[in-house]
Amino acid sequence: MRKNTLVMGLLVLLLLFVSACSGSASKESTGGSASGKEKTEMRTYKSTKGNVKIPVHPKRIVTDFYAGEFFSVGANVVGSGSWSFDNPFLKNQMKDVKDIGDPVSVEKVMELQPDLIVVMNDENVDKLKKIAPTVVVPYNTAKNVEDTVELFGDIAGAKNEAKSFMADFNKKAAAAKKKIAGVIDKDATFGLYENTDKGEFWAFNDNAGRGGQAIYNALGLKAPKKIEQDIMKTGEMKQLSQEVIPEYAADYMFITDYNPKGESKTLDKLKESSIWKNLDAVKKNRVFINDFDTYYPYDPISVSKQVDLIADMLVKREKENQK
Repeated sequence: MRKNTLVMGLLVLLLLFVSACSGSASKESTGGSASGKEKTEMRTYKSTKGNVKIPVHPKRIVTDFYAGEFFSVGANVVGSGSWSFDNPFLKNQMKDVKDIGDPVSVEKVMELQPDLIVVMNDENVDKLKKIAPTVVVPYNTAKNVEDTVELFGDIAGAKNEAKSFMADFNKKAAAAKKKIAGVIDKDATFGLYENTDKGEFWAFNDNAGRGGQAIYNALGLKAPKKIEQDIMKTGEMKQLSQEVIPEYAADYMFITDYNPKGESKTLDKLKESSIWKNLDAVKKNRVFINDFDTYYPYDPISVSKQVDLIADMLVKREKENQK
């Protein structure tokens, strides 16, 4: 009896020991979290602001300006700055995304429990770092769609998704080029401009939204020499006085109308001027007045959609002009 009792006792102790080891191993694989979350595999990301330890495959991303960039590589964005919600090309993707404000509300970010934060604006970085690994990607870090997709595919651990997006994008750009080849002169010039509610008139380069990446990069269309020299090479947009608009004018002029309150008459006033009426693009009906919300965005998804819109716009206008 004593022998049997001793054996039974040893078996119980052995079972307890195995159970304890199993529990310990389970805890280690989940990062010791009582909630049972899987352990997050981390890596070092070399950002422009220094090295940051980030998840290899982040699952809950919060960003101020880069929702579209992350969506293009299939990443999960749970929180975004306010301006992304005005982007007509992201309506479906933004349905389940929480608005974290503009500027970003640290409290709202904390509520979302992100495992990665990526921001353009670094004013709250020290506070955000305490919530989750935070990467700063300054404005204009990437110069075109390909660079952008590669950059955010890397951050999101989605390099295959990035390659897939670019394959589709390049196919679309090639089809759009072919579509417009028969309706525009190969030497025609294209300019991007913006008229504001304050009466300011600006000219833009290829990487400041307003359809620039679609027109100059994807479709490979040319800017007028003056824009090429003063704006494209400097990488800066330029405010133009009304008197010098003819110097920067193009054969085809795309003008976004920045009029957020819908009350401004500055564009109507410009159209009434003799300077406007004497522009070749006006005389030949090759001026396009475009919606700000549609043409301001420059994330890869928006640029892809703008390629189609601009190609269709050019084909339609040329047909109208031939009647």
